[in-house]
Amino acid sequence: MSTPLNSSRRQWLSRVGKTSVAGLALSTLPVYARSSSAHVVVVGGGFGGATAARYLRRGDPSLKVTLIEPATTFYTCPFTNLYLAGLRRFEQQGHGFDDLRAAGIDVIHDLATAVDSQAKTLTLAKGQKLSYDKLLLSPGIDFRWNTLEGYDEAASLLAPHAWKAGDQTRLLKSQLDAMPDGGTFIMVAPENPFRCPPGPYERASMVAHYFKQNKPKSKILILDAKDSFSKQGLFQDGWKQVYGDMIEWVPFSKDGKVTRVDAAKLSVETEFGEIHKADVLNVIPPQKAGAIAEQAGVTNASGWVPIDPHTFESEQVKDIYVVGDATIASPMPKSGFSANTQAKLAAAAIINALSGKPAPQATLSNTCYSLIAPDYGISVGHLYAFADDKLAEASGGVSPKEASPAFRKQEAQYGEAWYAAISRDIWGTKG
Repeated sequence: MSTPLNSSRRQWLSRVGKTSVAGLALSTLPVYARSSSAHVVVVGGGFGGATAARYLRRGDPSLKVTLIEPATTFYTCPFTNLYLAGLRRFEQQGHGFDDLRAAGIDVIHDLATAVDSQAKTLTLAKGQKLSYDKLLLSPGIDFRWNTLEGYDEAASLLAPHAWKAGDQTRLLKSQLDAMPDGGTFIMVAPENPFRCPPGPYERASMVAHYFKQNKPKSKILILDAKDSFSKQGLFQDGWKQVYGDMIEWVPFSKDGKVTRVDAAKLSVETEFGEIHKADVLNVIPPQKAGAIAEQAGVTNASGWVPIDPHTFESEQVKDIYVVGDATIASPMPKSGFSANTQAKLAAAAIINALSGKPAPQATLSNTCYSLIAPDYGISVGHLYAFADDKLAEASGGVSPKEASPAFRKQEAQYGEAWYAAISRDIWGTKG
């Protein structure tokens, strides 16, 4: 069931808060469930991994929990589009791990390179080998380089993807800043599935805001490998209202699918041979689960990780749990909110498994907020329950098509509040 989120939105959000696994992880786990000798290793310090580490310790303080993350500061992709728009400093995207250490979690800044599921060991790039009772992976995404002819890691230094926060984000920002007024920004949007379904279209919106303020003669062209996208009607209505004809979207059916990239010339070729030349070229390539997932043997032929949705344990390898963007958890999207709520369920499932108890019952949730302009927000949100042993949408919907400026501004404020709240929940830091 999917309906517009209208005046009952506050009640719906209240239901999300009451039925989410955040409450489950804290309230329904028995305090006597203790496995003091157990060691749980978590790979990935982002929305999924850092959440899992925190809630494992919170659910059972006797657990030894080790978090593996190469970066000393984790930069989030959510809200980087606002950085591109000039509305945030990049440093605001960064989150450290001191609060997790204070919670009793051993944080190791290194790269996980190999899993031996038989011996139950994890090897790190610097040579350290860790034994585990349970392993939780939150590896995010990697790219399918060269799926688009001509687009590899070297090409991304000329035509950035900026789909992992960091140097790529700064590169795209510098290119936008240097672009002359009247130039063309081309975005290549991938086919499904990919991280953050509304992300490319929020990015186009935020780049348009930057152009409107600084380079009003410029144009944005979205070449898309699909015929529809998340919150499409809301985005397109907002684009027309706020930016006029600045943004053009070309769907798959109208030759929007890019097949070849010439990063040196900042040009792309579509399926039917049309060449498009950009002043700034943003290529978001096809994606797959992060490399450690494949090495661990938990991915299937799709490149993603099939999981038991009741626990998020791998369907293919026992005692390995996977959450976040890397998973096949449809209809849940690959979002930071999804990773956070999945991690709480997985943490509760691990604690119960270690104490010989059945998997917890939970309702999962997700909400994705997007900005079309600084005071123009839209959202989509759902609760997910189980039907025929699979995840299914239980309730939710999108922002109303017709809404007042005050309502859209409130949606924008909801998004800002969500980022601040989830940052505190995960890293104990200011968002």
